[in-house]
Amino acid sequence: ILLDRAKNGAALIIAPTSVGSNWQRETEKFAPSLRPMLYREHDRQTLIDSAGPGDLIITSYQLLQRDIDRFTKRAWNTLILDEAQFIKNFNTKTAQAVRQLEADWHLALSGTPLENHLGELWSLMRTVSPGLLGSWDKFRKNFAEPIERHHSKDRLQALGRVVKPFILRRTKKEVLSELPERTEIVRLAEFSETERKKYDAARLAALTELTQGGSGDTDAQMRIRVLAWLTRLRQLACHPRLVDKRWDKSSAKLDLFMEIVDELREGEHRALVFSQFVQHLSLLRESLDRAGIQYQYLDGATPAAKRQEAVDAFQAGQGDLFLISLKAGGTGLNLTAADYVIHMDPWWNPAVEDQATDRAHRLGQQRAVTVYRLVAKDTIEQQILALHEDKRELIAGVLDGADRAGRLSTDELISLIRLSQIEGS
Repeated sequence: ILLDRAKNGAALIIAPTSVGSNWQRETEKFAPSLRPMLYREHDRQTLIDSAGPGDLIITSYQLLQRDIDRFTKRAWNTLILDEAQFIKNFNTKTAQAVRQLEADWHLALSGTPLENHLGELWSLMRTVSPGLLGSWDKFRKNFAEPIERHHSKDRLQALGRVVKPFILRRTKKEVLSELPERTEIVRLAEFSETERKKYDAARLAALTELTQGGSGDTDAQMRIRVLAWLTRLRQLACHPRLVDKRWDKSSAKLDLFMEIVDELREGEHRALVFSQFVQHLSLLRESLDRAGIQYQYLDGATPAAKRQEAVDAFQAGQGDLFLISLKAGGTGLNLTAADYVIHMDPWWNPAVEDQATDRAHRLGQQRAVTVYRLVAKDTIEQQILALHEDKRELIAGVLDGADRAGRLSTDELISLIRLSQIEGS
């Protein structure tokens, strides 16, 4: 598409910082007649002013937001939004900045067009195809509420019919039939007695506070408190030191992780290790350092140049493991040197985890890929896994026409804590 449109003017590519260099390298490889240029590496004003046919200006969402006045002083022939879920929230400054751009043609690329609720799809379509889904009030009345609250199959199918002509969806199986097999395995970590007492005490405290106190809270305030408790419980399920800095012991999940690492190294396997909590990764690093195990590391604080250095080093065989924060490295990286993926803690939406897994299970992978999900037994983490199928149905419901979708209410979130207590007792 970029080659076909190149003669008509300059293209603007907006992508996460970690992906920008990949856009440049892939363009040079597959479309050498185009001229990809990283906005951050040039005289920025001159670059924008002089961009013409065949030029690709590559910038990040953060730099776009900061320098929006520069980008809006001209029109663009083509606008590409990579990892377009960055504008899933309509009222954020990033989404507002993107909507100010003038372009003849828009394309949004995303592996997770729906992460939590239908409002995210509306925000994406509002940006790339304004007017298709109407105003937010109209969309909420006609689609979001009937589907998410009342599980209306008719409304879900109707929404699918509206958006389908504007969505080119490809599944990995359809596009990469030669891709090696992928196996997913849940590995349960069983708490020690002290860990169990600590976790159950926090869970009971959460239920007591959320079901008996705070009657004067608004629903929004109550939801924030519930999410705070859920985060605390999820951290306790990973390692008590994430909550209690005085904790000087190991954890069931850390012990299981180190056992798996030993198994993989004996079999000459290499693995990507993902966690949502940077502090959790820090604890893993401490144990790996003590054991003398070499690894690469990447989180949101890693500079762009260092990120690419770490990727290249791992691909070249340096390190048995690559520790990556889910938010910072779950997209845009090619790490086919690994044939195992370890998710240290489950995220609410399985599509986000799937994208992270795809750093290894992608074009260029020659070996079968095994995915381990480490889950603390009888905790909130098992409830999150149980929700994964509902999330898959929400996404499929819009894109394929399945029959169920929903967003968890505050009461449903509280019930997750209550259910995990029942199962653990």
